[in-house]
Amino acid sequence: MKKTQWLISGVLTSLVAGTTLSGCSQAQDLPPVPEDTDCSDWEWDDDDGVWQCDDTRSSYYGHFFYGGMFFRSKSSLLNSSAYKSYKSSSSFKSGFGSGSKGGFGG
Repeated sequence: MKKTQWLISGVLTSLVAGTTLSGCSQAQDLPPVPEDTDCSDWEWDDDDGVWQCDDTRSSYYGHFFYGGMFFRSKSSLLNSSAYKSYKSSSSFKSGFGSGSKGGFGG
């Protein structure tokens, strides 16, 4: 019985370690979280390859962030010429092209 518990413990430890490692590499591949004091909760939108503000107390709640600019709706983001260029490039979702300029878009 002790061997079975030891095997199960080893398998679970391996699974947890593997999940942790793969999670770290994914986070390293993302562009840095925007450093904006008006939003304290950023969520990565994997489909669009951008950050989205998920802070319900923020005036930017639901806004998308790309290239140093906030977009109040997905349609304004998708219509941005800079975003269209990024989405069609080989660097899409890899973190390149996410500037740190200030401003508001959309």
